[in-house]
Parts: sequence; structure tokens; C-alpha cells
Amino acid sequence: MNFRLKVFKKVAEKLNFTKAAKELFITQPAVTKHINALEQELNIKLFIRKGNKIELTEAGNILLKYAKHIEKIYNQLDFELAALNQEQKGTIKIGASTTMTQYVLPKLMASFKSKFKDLSVSVINGNTEQIEKALNNNEIDLGIIEGQSKRSEFHYLEFLKDEIVLIGRSSNPVTKKIEISLPELQKLPIILREEGSGTLEVISYYLKQKKINFSDLNIEMQFGSTEGIKNYILNSDRFAFLSIQSIINELKRNELSIIDISDFEIKRNFNFIFPEGQQNKIIDLFIRFATHYNF
Repeated sequence: MNFRLKVFKKVAEKLNFTKAAKELFITQPAVTKHINALEQELNIKLFIRKGNKIELTEAGNILLKYAKHIEKIYNQLDFELAALNQEQKGTIKIGASTTMTQYVLPKLMASFKSKFKDLSVSVINGNTEQIEKALNNNEIDLGIIEGQSKRSEFHYLEFLKDEIVLIGRSSNPVTKKIEISLPELQKLPIILREEGSGTLEVISYYLKQKKINFSDLNIEMQFGSTEGIKNYILNSDRFAFLSIQSIINELKRNELSIIDISDFEIKRNFNFIFPEGQQNKIIDLFIRFATHYNF
């Protein structure tokens, strides 16, 4: 990818020359020089400068869209060429959270196996605590987890963005509301995941930002699986926080609905996790494939 375009993309994402320079490991004047040269080359303004702040112009937004597309093509090219130089035989043992194993990995793994037929892949399911334990015991090579906590003995690498949403069955009158307030949320009968679940950890973290503890909620029960929670919600007028990845089919069939909560949302990342210092060409190959996969 052209470095000048890479500089533009970083500035466009950060909307800050200083932060962009720091992440690109170049000076701020160098960033300014690249942006000015690009604007002269294209004969159009890409940013509106307002004191210490900048905003993208319409042309800047268009260029950012194509810069992301170009970067994706270059990344895919880089992966394809690198894969040719790597030994494509061996075994990968992956441990992943329930959301991953049920709703994300099947399609990804099918595509991976069709490309690397001589690689043997096994996937086990577990919550975040179980995956971390399995890594410590050398029972798996790679974990894919959600959660806020990070342990010093592991390396964490961002994989996929996700959102946890409040849901109810579509026939429930509450789902017809445009949104509910946090005090209203505290009165609803809620179904949650089990202790040790990364999903539960993330929900707890975001609620605490609003000064709300689980003890403040009307928790009816906890389930050890997302599918169990979904089936419970489909057969009751209860509510649950679930990954949007896990309810796509039910949303399409209008069986479940998302309930917006005023001034509250839960965003998270799924992360690859592996022991610090671990170097494994096959694991690296899988991570690069997954990172470039078009979900």
C-alpha cells in the first residue's frame, strides 16, 4: 500500500496529526508534508482544519473508503504470497468461546480447510476461564475469547468486533418501544450467562461504568449456553444480553428483537490469545487467514 495513502488513512481514522505520527513512527511535520502532497496531487482538500481539530471533507470520506478497500486487497495479497512460502502441514488445536464456536468459526474453518487441506484442525468449546486454563496446560495452541481482563503470561491480539445487545421475543410489548432507560432495565427479568463467561464479564464491566451492579438487576437465572438462553427467551417474556453474532437468524425471522437502551451500549472485541513468546508458523498462518477473512 502506498505510504502516503497509509498516512492519510491513519490521520483520517485518528483525526489527529500527532496521534497519527506517533502510530506511524514518523514526525508530525512529515505527516503534514504527506497530506499536503496528497492534496496537491489530487487537487482537492481532504481535511477541514479548525484550530487544533480536523474533519474529513466529502472528498476525504470518499478517499478513506477506497483506502480501506485498497489496504484490504494488499493484506490479502500479502497473505496469499506468504502462505506459498510456509509449510502447510500440521495440526492446530483451537479453544474458543461459545459465541465463536457456534456462530463465527464454522464458516471460517470451512473456508480455511478448503484452502489448506493438509492441515488438521480441532476446535474445543469453553468459556474464557476454561480457555485460559487449557492454554496454560498446553491442551490447545490458540484461544479465541472475549472479556476485559488480560493476563501477563498471554499475548492478546484483536480479531473481530462485536456488540452485546438486550433482546426479547418479538411478541413482547417492551420490544415495541423505541428505547428504554437504565432504571427500566433494572426492573426487567433478565437471563444471564454463567460465571466465568467472557460475555458476563463484559456486561458487568459496562454496567459498572453506569454505577450498576448485577445485584441491582432483576436476574431470574443464569444459563451455561447461548442457545439455552435463546430458547428460554423465545418461550417467555424474559430478556437477555447476547452477542449480535448469535441472533442474526432469529432477527431475520423476526423471532427476536433488539431493545435499545438510552445512553448505553456494549461493544467488545474477540481476541486471539496465546502464550507470550510463542512462535508457531501454522498458528500465524491461521491468524492471518482469519484476520483477512471477509465476514
